[in-house]
Amino acid sequence: PLSAAMQDYLEEILNLSNRLETVRVTDIAEQLNLTKASVSQALDQLRERGLIMQERYGPVKLTKRGRYYGRIVRRRHIVLSSFLTEVLKLDFETAEKDACQMEHAVSSETIERLVDFLVEGGYCSSFDNDETEPD
Repeated sequence: PLSAAMQDYLEEILNLSNRLETVRVTDIAEQLNLTKASVSQALDQLRERGLIMQERYGPVKLTKRGRYYGRIVRRRHIVLSSFLTEVLKLDFETAEKDACQMEHAVSSETIERLVDFLVEGGYCSSFDNDETEPD
């Protein structure tokens, strides 16, 4: 299983890759407020697990498996953040912070029930579900 920290890295790399042409260690470090050395260590672990590709000092890219896990974490984050802001009426900053903590702890069943609640209650139209694991 991936630690919460490793999940956060995958989610952040996915988010950055949607905004930037290339994702660098510096970009990840800035977004997660960590040192480049810490990020490099974590990327070594992700590379060993086949979740990212990166040549020495080169850009960081998610593998199919890395993208799959990153999307799961991002979806969980979006669902939880939506619940916290739309239903509980928390401010965006608090909801984002709390969703980041909660996304690692709740079960898939809880997430799916929250999706049903949010959609059926008219809080949100839908949430993409990309949970088909790659080969």
